[in-house]
Amino acid sequence: MTKPPSSKTPPKPQPQGGERIAKVLARAGVASRRAAEAMIAEGRVSVNGAPIDSPALNVSPRDRIAVDGKPLGAKEPTRVWLYHKPLGLVTSEKDEKGRETVFDSLPDDLPRVMSIGRLDLNSEGLLLLTNDGALKRRLELPATGWLRKYRVRVNGAPTEAMLAPLKQGVVIDGERFQPMLVAIDRQQGANAWLTIGLREGRNREIRRALDSVGLTVNRLIRTAYGPFQLGDLAPGAVEELRPRVLRDQLGLSADEVAEGRAPAPAPKKTPRSTPKSAPRTAEAPAEKPARKSWGMKSHGGARTETDGARGKPRSWGTKSARGPNKPGPMR
Repeated sequence: MTKPPSSKTPPKPQPQGGERIAKVLARAGVASRRAAEAMIAEGRVSVNGAPIDSPALNVSPRDRIAVDGKPLGAKEPTRVWLYHKPLGLVTSEKDEKGRETVFDSLPDDLPRVMSIGRLDLNSEGLLLLTNDGALKRRLELPATGWLRKYRVRVNGAPTEAMLAPLKQGVVIDGERFQPMLVAIDRQQGANAWLTIGLREGRNREIRRALDSVGLTVNRLIRTAYGPFQLGDLAPGAVEELRPRVLRDQLGLSADEVAEGRAPAPAPKKTPRSTPKSAPRTAEAPAEKPARKSWGMKSHGGARTETDGARGKPRSWGTKSARGPNKPGPMR
Protein backbone atom coordinates (compact mmCIF):
# COMPACT_ATOMS: atom_id res chain seq x y z
CA MET A 1 0.00 0.00 0.00
CA THR A 2 1.33 3.45 -0.89
CA LYS A 3 1.75 5.70 2.12
CA PRO A 4 0.06 9.08 1.94
CA PRO A 5 2.48 12.02 1.80
CA SER A 6 3.49 13.25 5.24
CA SER A 7 2.67 16.80 6.23
CA LYS A 8 6.10 16.92 7.91
CA THR A 9 8.05 16.47 4.67
CA PRO A 10 10.46 19.44 4.33
CA PRO A 11 10.02 21.64 1.27
CA LYS A 12 12.30 20.75 -1.63
CA PRO A 13 14.85 23.24 -3.00
CA GLN A 14 13.56 25.30 -5.88
CA PRO A 15 15.86 25.34 -8.91
CA GLN A 16 14.96 28.87 -9.91
CA GLY A 17 13.55 31.98 -8.31
CA GLY A 18 13.57 33.15 -4.71
CA GLU A 19 16.59 33.49 -2.45
CA ARG A 20 18.58 31.09 -0.32
CA ILE A 21 17.03 30.67 3.11
CA ALA A 22 20.24 31.62 4.95
CA LYS A 23 20.49 34.85 2.96
CA VAL A 24 16.89 35.73 3.81
CA LEU A 25 17.57 35.13 7.51
CA ALA A 26 20.70 37.26 7.35
CA ARG A 27 18.89 40.12 5.63
CA ALA A 28 16.23 40.00 8.35
CA GLY A 29 18.95 40.53 10.95
CA VAL A 30 18.48 37.12 12.58
CA ALA A 31 22.17 36.25 12.31
CA SER A 32 25.05 36.32 9.90
CA ARG A 33 24.70 34.00 6.92
CA ARG A 34 27.12 31.46 8.39
CA ALA A 35 25.38 31.55 11.78
CA ALA A 36 22.00 31.16 10.04
CA GLU A 37 23.27 28.01 8.31
CA ALA A 38 24.25 26.63 11.72
CA MET A 39 20.78 27.42 13.08
CA ILE A 40 19.24 25.53 10.14
CA ALA A 41 21.46 22.51 10.81
CA GLU A 42 20.26 22.55 14.44
CA GLY A 43 16.63 22.31 13.28
CA ARG A 44 15.67 25.75 14.59
CA VAL A 45 14.23 26.99 11.28
CA SER A 46 11.00 25.91 9.60
CA VAL A 47 9.45 26.80 6.24
CA ASN A 48 5.69 26.54 5.73
CA GLY A 49 5.38 24.64 9.01
CA ALA A 50 8.03 22.00 8.21
CA PRO A 51 11.48 22.04 9.85
CA ILE A 52 14.47 22.10 7.53
CA ASP A 53 18.02 20.87 8.12
CA SER A 54 19.79 22.12 4.99
CA PRO A 55 20.46 25.68 3.75
CA ALA A 56 20.15 24.42 0.14
CA LEU A 57 16.65 25.85 -0.15
CA ASN A 58 15.30 28.83 -2.05
CA VAL A 59 12.31 30.65 -0.58
CA SER A 60 10.01 33.33 -1.91
CA PRO A 61 8.07 36.10 -0.13
CA ARG A 62 5.05 33.77 -0.09
CA ASP A 63 6.82 31.20 2.10
CA ARG A 64 6.19 31.27 5.85
CA ILE A 65 9.50 31.18 7.71
CA ALA A 66 9.85 30.71 11.48
CA VAL A 67 12.87 30.67 13.76
CA ASP A 68 12.53 28.88 17.10
CA GLY A 69 8.79 28.78 16.45
CA LYS A 70 8.46 32.54 15.94
CA PRO A 71 7.46 33.94 12.53
CA LEU A 72 10.20 35.82 10.73
CA GLY A 73 9.39 39.50 10.60
CA ALA A 74 9.78 41.77 7.62
CA LYS A 75 13.30 42.89 6.80
CA GLU A 76 14.28 45.93 8.82
CA PRO A 77 15.89 48.88 7.03
CA THR A 78 19.68 48.53 6.90
CA ARG A 79 21.47 50.47 9.63
CA VAL A 80 25.17 50.90 10.39
CA TRP A 81 26.86 52.29 13.49
CA LEU A 82 30.39 53.46 14.31
CA TYR A 83 31.64 52.10 17.63
CA HIS A 84 34.84 53.01 19.45
CA LYS A 85 35.97 49.67 20.86
CA PRO A 86 37.91 50.08 24.12
CA LEU A 87 40.74 47.80 25.20
CA GLY A 88 39.93 44.50 26.87
CA LEU A 89 36.70 43.61 25.04
CA VAL A 90 36.26 40.53 22.86
CA THR A 91 34.65 40.99 19.43
CA SER A 92 32.27 38.05 19.61
CA GLU A 93 28.76 37.46 20.90
CA LYS A 94 29.92 34.87 23.44
CA ASP A 95 33.35 34.14 24.84
CA GLU A 96 34.29 30.68 26.04
CA LYS A 97 36.52 32.20 28.72
CA GLY A 98 33.76 34.39 30.12
CA ARG A 99 35.42 37.66 29.13
CA GLU A 100 33.34 40.77 28.50
CA THR A 101 32.42 41.31 24.85
CA VAL A 102 31.71 44.44 22.86
CA PHE A 103 28.03 43.47 22.83
CA ASP A 104 27.92 43.55 26.65
CA SER A 105 28.80 47.25 26.61
CA LEU A 106 26.41 48.49 23.91
CA PRO A 107 23.38 50.69 24.75
CA ASP A 108 20.31 48.76 25.89
CA ASP A 109 18.05 50.24 23.20
CA LEU A 110 20.30 49.23 20.30
CA PRO A 111 18.72 46.49 18.14
CA ARG A 112 20.49 43.18 17.59
CA VAL A 113 23.70 44.02 15.72
CA MET A 114 26.70 42.20 14.29
CA SER A 115 30.25 43.44 13.91
CA ILE A 116 31.77 43.94 10.47
CA GLY A 117 35.22 42.46 10.88
CA ARG A 118 36.99 42.16 14.21
CA LEU A 119 39.45 43.81 16.56
CA ASP A 120 41.36 41.60 18.96
CA LEU A 121 41.31 41.87 22.75
CA ASN A 122 44.29 44.23 22.97
CA SER A 123 43.34 46.44 20.02
CA GLU A 124 41.06 49.46 20.13
CA GLY A 125 39.42 51.93 17.81
CA LEU A 126 36.82 51.90 15.05
CA LEU A 127 34.50 48.91 14.73
CA LEU A 128 31.50 48.95 12.39
CA LEU A 129 28.20 47.42 13.55
CA THR A 130 25.15 46.58 11.45
CA ASN A 131 21.74 44.94 11.76
CA ASP A 132 22.00 43.48 8.23
CA GLY A 133 23.69 40.09 8.05
CA ALA A 134 23.87 40.17 4.24
CA LEU A 135 25.68 43.51 4.33
CA LYS A 136 28.08 42.17 6.95
CA ARG A 137 28.94 39.23 4.72
CA ARG A 138 29.40 41.40 1.63
CA LEU A 139 31.68 43.83 3.42
CA GLU A 140 33.84 41.04 4.85
CA LEU A 141 34.54 39.21 1.58
CA PRO A 142 38.29 39.05 0.81
CA ALA A 143 37.72 40.59 -2.63
CA THR A 144 36.47 43.88 -1.20
CA GLY A 145 39.71 45.50 -0.14
CA TRP A 146 38.63 48.71 1.55
CA LEU A 147 41.64 50.45 3.07
CA ARG A 148 41.83 50.35 6.86
CA LYS A 149 44.16 52.69 8.73
CA TYR A 150 45.81 52.19 12.11
CA ARG A 151 47.89 54.23 14.53
CA VAL A 152 50.47 51.85 15.92
CA ARG A 153 52.94 52.36 18.77
CA VAL A 154 55.96 50.11 18.69
CA ASN A 155 58.88 49.54 21.02
CA GLY A 156 62.05 50.31 19.10
CA ALA A 157 63.48 52.81 16.63
CA PRO A 158 62.10 51.93 13.19
CA THR A 159 63.83 53.10 10.02
CA GLU A 160 62.64 53.21 6.43
CA ALA A 161 65.02 50.35 5.58
CA MET A 162 63.58 48.26 8.43
CA LEU A 163 60.00 48.80 7.22
CA ALA A 164 60.74 48.28 3.52
CA PRO A 165 59.85 44.54 3.55
CA LEU A 166 56.35 45.36 4.84
CA LYS A 167 55.79 47.67 1.88
CA GLN A 168 56.77 44.85 -0.48
CA GLY A 169 54.81 42.11 1.29
CA VAL A 170 56.31 39.56 3.69
CA VAL A 171 55.95 35.81 4.15
CA ILE A 172 55.56 34.62 7.75
CA ASP A 173 55.32 30.91 8.58
CA GLY A 174 54.44 30.20 4.96
CA GLU A 175 51.66 32.83 4.93
CA ARG A 176 52.07 35.75 2.54
CA PHE A 177 50.93 39.19 3.66
CA GLN A 178 50.01 41.74 1.03
CA PRO A 179 52.00 45.02 0.85
CA MET A 180 51.16 47.54 3.57
CA LEU A 181 51.26 51.32 3.54
CA VAL A 182 53.64 52.28 6.35
CA ALA A 183 54.76 55.74 7.52
CA ILE A 184 56.90 56.73 10.50
CA ASP A 185 55.20 59.55 12.43
CA ARG A 186 57.58 60.26 15.28
CA GLN A 187 59.93 58.76 17.84
CA GLN A 188 59.06 59.14 21.54
CA GLY A 189 61.85 57.84 23.72
CA ALA A 190 61.96 54.06 23.46
CA ASN A 191 58.73 54.00 21.43
CA ALA A 192 57.72 55.20 17.99
CA TRP A 193 54.34 55.92 16.37
CA LEU A 194 53.54 54.55 12.92
CA THR A 195 50.57 54.95 10.60
CA ILE A 196 49.72 51.75 8.73
CA GLY A 197 47.18 51.04 6.01
CA LEU A 198 46.15 47.60 4.80
CA ARG A 199 43.40 45.84 2.88
CA GLU A 200 43.55 42.35 4.39
CA GLY A 201 41.96 40.91 7.49
CA ARG A 202 44.33 38.21 8.65
CA ASN A 203 44.57 37.33 12.33
CA ARG A 204 46.93 39.71 14.20
CA GLU A 205 48.37 40.78 10.86
CA ILE A 206 50.02 44.04 11.94
CA ARG A 207 51.50 42.59 15.12
CA ARG A 208 52.96 39.59 13.31
CA ALA A 209 54.31 41.67 10.42
CA LEU A 210 56.05 44.19 12.68
CA ASP A 211 57.41 41.43 14.89
CA SER A 212 59.03 39.91 11.79
CA VAL A 213 61.16 43.05 11.35
CA GLY A 214 62.09 43.29 15.04
CA LEU A 215 59.42 45.69 16.33
CA THR A 216 56.98 44.93 19.16
CA VAL A 217 53.52 46.51 19.11
CA ASN A 218 52.38 47.88 22.47
CA ARG A 219 49.35 49.83 21.27
CA LEU A 220 47.15 49.50 18.17
CA ILE A 221 44.25 51.81 17.28
CA ARG A 222 42.12 51.49 14.16
CA THR A 223 41.35 55.01 12.97
CA ALA A 224 39.53 54.37 9.68
CA TYR A 225 37.62 51.62 7.89
CA GLY A 226 37.17 52.56 4.26
CA PRO A 227 35.50 56.00 4.16
CA PHE A 228 34.46 55.88 7.82
CA GLN A 229 36.75 57.46 10.40
CA LEU A 230 37.05 57.23 14.17
CA GLY A 231 37.59 60.97 14.54
CA ASP A 232 36.91 62.12 18.10
CA LEU A 233 34.35 59.43 18.95
CA ALA A 234 34.91 58.66 22.63
CA PRO A 235 35.90 55.13 23.77
CA GLY A 236 32.75 53.06 24.25
CA ALA A 237 30.57 55.52 22.32
CA VAL A 238 28.25 54.51 19.46
CA GLU A 239 27.15 56.71 16.57
CA GLU A 240 24.71 55.77 13.80
CA LEU A 241 25.42 56.71 10.19
CA ARG A 242 22.82 58.71 8.32
CA PRO A 243 20.85 56.96 5.54
CA ARG A 244 22.36 59.33 2.99
CA VAL A 245 25.85 58.17 3.95
CA LEU A 246 24.81 54.53 3.54
CA ARG A 247 23.46 55.26 0.08
CA ASP A 248 26.52 57.24 -0.99
CA GLN A 249 29.26 55.06 0.51
CA LEU A 250 27.75 51.56 0.41
CA GLY A 251 25.69 51.83 -2.76
CA LEU A 252 22.44 50.96 -0.99
CA SER A 253 19.15 51.93 -2.58
CA ALA A 254 16.67 54.29 -0.96
CA ASP A 255 14.26 51.46 -0.12
CA GLU A 256 16.99 49.52 1.72
CA VAL A 257 17.74 52.16 4.35
CA ALA A 258 15.65 53.99 6.91
CA GLU A 259 14.17 57.33 6.00
CA GLY A 260 15.06 60.60 7.67
CA ARG A 261 17.73 61.57 10.13
CA ALA A 262 19.56 58.97 12.19
CA PRO A 263 18.57 59.22 15.87
CA ALA A 264 21.00 60.66 18.37
CA PRO A 265 23.14 58.07 20.19
CA ALA A 266 21.57 56.71 23.35
CA PRO A 267 23.52 56.87 26.61
CA LYS A 268 25.70 53.81 26.86
CA LYS A 269 25.65 51.37 29.73
CA THR A 270 27.78 52.02 32.74
CA PRO A 271 31.02 50.31 31.72
CA ARG A 272 32.50 47.56 33.81
CA SER A 273 35.95 48.08 35.16
CA THR A 274 38.67 47.58 32.56
CA PRO A 275 40.02 44.02 32.75
CA LYS A 276 43.36 43.72 34.51
CA SER A 277 44.73 41.89 31.51
CA ALA A 278 44.51 45.02 29.38
CA PRO A 279 45.42 48.12 31.45
CA ARG A 280 45.32 51.46 29.68
CA THR A 281 48.64 53.24 29.70
CA ALA A 282 49.09 56.66 31.24
CA GLU A 283 49.84 57.97 27.77
CA ALA A 284 46.26 57.32 26.62
CA PRO A 285 44.33 60.51 25.81
CA ALA A 286 41.41 61.61 27.93
CA GLU A 287 37.94 60.78 26.65
CA LYS A 288 36.26 63.43 24.51
CA PRO A 289 32.55 64.20 24.31
CA ALA A 290 30.58 62.33 21.67
CA ARG A 291 30.23 64.07 18.32
CA LYS A 292 27.08 66.01 17.56
CA SER A 293 27.53 66.33 13.81
CA TRP A 294 25.84 63.70 11.65
CA GLY A 295 27.11 65.05 8.33
CA MET A 296 30.06 63.77 6.32
CA LYS A 297 32.28 66.23 8.17
CA SER A 298 32.13 64.00 11.21
CA HIS A 299 33.95 61.27 9.26
CA GLY A 300 36.78 63.38 7.86
CA GLY A 301 38.70 66.55 8.50
CA ALA A 302 41.99 67.17 10.21
CA ARG A 303 43.71 64.24 11.86
CA THR A 304 44.08 64.26 15.64
CA GLU A 305 47.26 62.65 16.92
CA THR A 306 46.95 60.11 19.71
CA ASP A 307 48.76 62.43 22.13
CA GLY A 308 46.27 65.23 21.45
CA ALA A 309 48.32 67.23 18.93
CA ARG A 310 46.71 68.28 15.69
CA GLY A 311 48.22 66.91 12.50
CA LYS A 312 47.64 67.40 8.82
CA PRO A 313 45.31 64.95 7.11
CA ARG A 314 47.38 62.14 5.63
CA SER A 315 47.00 61.37 1.94
CA TRP A 316 47.48 57.75 0.90
CA GLY A 317 47.44 58.43 -2.82
CA THR A 318 44.36 56.27 -3.48
CA LYS A 319 40.74 56.67 -2.54
CA SER A 320 39.69 54.52 0.37
CA ALA A 321 36.07 54.35 -0.74
CA ARG A 322 34.50 53.33 -3.94
CA GLY A 323 31.63 55.08 -5.63
CA PRO A 324 28.02 54.11 -4.93
CA ASN A 325 27.85 51.99 -8.07
CA LYS A 326 30.87 49.92 -7.07
CA PRO A 327 30.55 49.31 -3.35
CA GLY A 328 33.63 47.54 -2.08
CA PRO A 329 33.15 45.31 0.93
CA MET A 330 35.21 46.19 3.89
CA ARG A 331 37.48 43.91 5.76
